[in-house]
Amino acid sequence: MAPSSSSGLTFKLHPLVMLNISDHFTRVKTQLNPPASSCATGNNNPSTGDATIPQDFRVYGCVIGAQKGRTVEIFNSFELLLDPTTDTLDRSFLEKKQELYQKVFPNFYILGWYSTGSEANESDMSIHKALMDINESPVYVLLNPAINHAQKDLPVTIYESEFHVIDGIPQPIFVNASYAIETVEAERISVDHVAHLKPSDGGSAATQLAAHLTGIHSAIKMLNSRIRMLHQYLGAMQKGDIPCDNSLLRQVASLLRSLPAAQSEKFKEDFLMEYNDKLLMSYLAMITNCTSNMNEVVDKFNTAYERNSRRGGRTPFM
Repeated sequence: MAPSSSSGLTFKLHPLVMLNISDHFTRVKTQLNPPASSCATGNNNPSTGDATIPQDFRVYGCVIGAQKGRTVEIFNSFELLLDPTTDTLDRSFLEKKQELYQKVFPNFYILGWYSTGSEANESDMSIHKALMDINESPVYVLLNPAINHAQKDLPVTIYESEFHVIDGIPQPIFVNASYAIETVEAERISVDHVAHLKPSDGGSAATQLAAHLTGIHSAIKMLNSRIRMLHQYLGAMQKGDIPCDNSLLRQVASLLRSLPAAQSEKFKEDFLMEYNDKLLMSYLAMITNCTSNMNEVVDKFNTAYERNSRRGGRTPFM
């Protein structure tokens, strides 16, 4: 595992960068392994399929953004071309893309590059060094495309490069840098729209609702675990099992002050009123549904007896 960074920089990563990297990886994977239906049409060659995809194939690109003081904010990204024979970047393509982005985003600069994989390896350092003539201290954003349902954190790692003396020779190595997710209003709307898109397999509205409720349940479950952990920590601090941390206590007090007062009489009154309104709407919906069903039964009953009355002289039920 790479050591932690000591630069003191604060990194802010926007969701657009993660969406771009994920989209880049998915497109390349689909191009290398087209769907079976498209491959099977007029082609009986058994070599097409998963065998065409290298097990360790990766995608590469540049990340752009701005730096203000000690804060580095990564806003966007674009793709790069890599020569597979020499493992070098296409400099002419990079310079052309850089020129185009400078015209559209004059305040954004190339901050580093991105790739996909489980962890940084030695071959990544050659690409990292190739970008040092553009940015003397580039950042490396690595996204792990492997699906891990047990993982709670984002599969994104940001690396910096630092010179460490190894065997008496100073050499650059990758070090982990902490980051935070930063969003603007347009990104929040876009991410919410993507999250509510209808599945490509023709899933019904019930499927979408189940996925939405599953996400809410996971968020509430994680919030509950964090609150329980904080409660246990404060309880141990009160008992004297662990030393008192005044900085943490101030943060907890600030968090509690920002929460609405949920024990007031006004809150109980409004809550009960809204709760009763919801129950009333549910009851009305059930009554309306039952009335509609009963009306259908009566119509069918009258229709059946109307036919019989023409034969035997009976009167309709209603």
